[in-house]
Amino acid sequence: MRQFFSIILLLVYGSVFAQHPMKMQETHYNKPSAGVVRYDLYVSDTTVNYSGKSRSAIAINGSIPAPTLYFTEGDTAEIYVHNTMHMSTSIHWHGLILPNRYDGVPYLTTAPIEAGETHLYRFPLVQSGTYWYHSHTMLQEQSGMYGALVIRKKKAGPEKEYTMLLSDWTDDKPYEVDRRLHIATDWYAIRKNSVQSYAEAAKAGHFKTKLTNEWKRMLAMDVSDVYYDRFLTNGKTIDEQPQFKAGDKVRLRIVNGSSSTYFWLNYAGGKITVVANDGMDVEPVEVDRLIVGVAETYDVVVTIPENMRYEFLATSEDRTRSTSLLLGSGMDMPAKHLPRLKYFEGMKMMNDMMKMNGEMNDMDMQMSLQQMDMNTVMYSELSGNEKHDHDMKGMQMDSGGDIVTLNYGMLRSPVKTTLPPGPEKVLHFNLTGNMNRYVWSINNKTVSESDKILIKKGENVKIILYNGTMMRHPMHLHGHFFRVLNGNGDYSPLKNTLDIMPMETDTLEFAATESGDWFFHCHILYHMMSGMGRIFSYENSPANPEIPNPEKAIKKIYADDRQIHPMAKVGLESNGSDGELMFANTRYRLQTEWRIGLTPEHGYESESHLGRYFGKMQWLFPYIGWDFRYRRMDAPEKNLFGQVNTKDYRSAFHAGVEYTLPLLVIADASIDTDGKLRFQLSREDVPVTKRLRFNFMANTDKEYMAGFRYIVTKYFSFSTHYDSDMGFGAGVTLNY
Repeated sequence: MRQFFSIILLLVYGSVFAQHPMKMQETHYNKPSAGVVRYDLYVSDTTVNYSGKSRSAIAINGSIPAPTLYFTEGDTAEIYVHNTMHMSTSIHWHGLILPNRYDGVPYLTTAPIEAGETHLYRFPLVQSGTYWYHSHTMLQEQSGMYGALVIRKKKAGPEKEYTMLLSDWTDDKPYEVDRRLHIATDWYAIRKNSVQSYAEAAKAGHFKTKLTNEWKRMLAMDVSDVYYDRFLTNGKTIDEQPQFKAGDKVRLRIVNGSSSTYFWLNYAGGKITVVANDGMDVEPVEVDRLIVGVAETYDVVVTIPENMRYEFLATSEDRTRSTSLLLGSGMDMPAKHLPRLKYFEGMKMMNDMMKMNGEMNDMDMQMSLQQMDMNTVMYSELSGNEKHDHDMKGMQMDSGGDIVTLNYGMLRSPVKTTLPPGPEKVLHFNLTGNMNRYVWSINNKTVSESDKILIKKGENVKIILYNGTMMRHPMHLHGHFFRVLNGNGDYSPLKNTLDIMPMETDTLEFAATESGDWFFHCHILYHMMSGMGRIFSYENSPANPEIPNPEKAIKKIYADDRQIHPMAKVGLESNGSDGELMFANTRYRLQTEWRIGLTPEHGYESESHLGRYFGKMQWLFPYIGWDFRYRRMDAPEKNLFGQVNTKDYRSAFHAGVEYTLPLLVIADASIDTDGKLRFQLSREDVPVTKRLRFNFMANTDKEYMAGFRYIVTKYFSFSTHYDSDMGFGAGVTLNY
């Protein structure tokens, strides 16, 4: 009977969802007994169709985002999660203090919910505030599996409120997004119009800036990794709430449920008063705008000045798109939309910050708590059309004169947050990364490459966190709140997710009061999956009944950042075909290149490499391999070292090393089992214009190549090149 009811319920939700793929649905059950609030959440596969483009997605109770769950402080949550999909899933209760077994990280704290299974989460609610929940399985969060969770205070007075759940949506499959980030394609930069090619640099008067950027072996300035087709407020690009009237003060519960997008927030109706962050109250602070990091929550109060429709605007940090909440009814009162970023100014800033060895140059600046945003050189709204002498030591978040921007230094708890007495354990975490290969780590080690960090109940754990990368990272600690030491002493704010900007050093501390294993990681989904995290493990913890085989389970956790990412490129031109097939993960790469001519004189050749990257920036790549070649020879060949080859057919093993030089040129030195030496210089994808790329290669075997590729789509390019063995050719190149 229960199965029959479940099927009927799913059919009803599926019918509604098919007609309104982004309509919010809420299923709020009455308390079956005093103090217990029950929800049934049905997780199902579905399809989302935006603008004629369909993509598979995941819905909870037929809704994307998932239903908002409402509780009162002191309730006991009883949540049944029914997995109707053909794959496993999970739910993490972000920001909640709860028993370790219900935290929701599969194989670490909670058993995965297998296909067809129902899992019960039952835990007391010991806090109040704005939180959220989401899948912690692979990339399911990007597919729509997230929702808001609100816990009201026991004796909360009446107030007007609304929950604003922000998210990002891509028409690409999340697996394809992850794969493309790891193979260093710049397709997303093309879509965002942020390639920063040499032609664009010359036009903007920044040719030297671009040259310096590549001389220091850096890719173009990027603010966010992924191109998103749309940003959403509660599943809609525009969410209209006309019920609010003139004089209303509205508490907006803002949740950034995106996978990798930071949002700038500003309001057409005047000031924004921040009253809570990550579920914890703060003393009210009035600002003009704020940035909400991935996974952060803010409670803000805004006023409806008149009977008009006021826009509360959320703009992605890269400013490609925005999403809006419209409050009230009447004449539209739009918020000020943010102008395009000045990318070359940002590139110049980045050049000054980076040393030739890939390390950050802090220039003796002590930065912390978002109080100095190095990216202000990119913000047109802070300078208008006027030119300013941007002293990097003086670039504050509120450097736009009248614009007051929130930073963590402004947050102050209304109650004391000092930790109980206890021994202190100090940890130094340096956030490290390599944008060229999309590797993200802590102290240059991924989760799978590091041991669990043992802590003891009763200790006070202090984390000194330094961001040595060029990107922001929202670092989230499961199952705990930490104090952010921001100069407010006993009243330092409590948070569970901290946005740390490039070159910043922030200090966090928390009381070790729990048991079991807890995840600490970057909440940008693709950074977490690449390995930027650590596992805190309480010593002498009782066995977790959800994880009967911890040794086997931890291997599942480690598999996330060891994933292999495939890539293929096939050129089909009038003089033959060339291409490559590659499989790579965080440290290793297996690659096969080939070249096939149309005549025996052109011949064919294939060369394969298996190697490992070394160093924080992974510029060094020693390898072993095998190559073979056939080409009809009219006379012996002599290389630049004077070594002679007389064979039409050659097959040999070889060993060598690649090293990335300035200007991103790859130097390759090798020796084969015939004793032949070879030295080669090459570079692919020099950005000439937004879509035109230049490639070249030359080696001591007197082989050389130069060509161009014009990118049409993410899979298709027109191409032409001259090859010393095969001559001139033109055609197409297919990419995967």
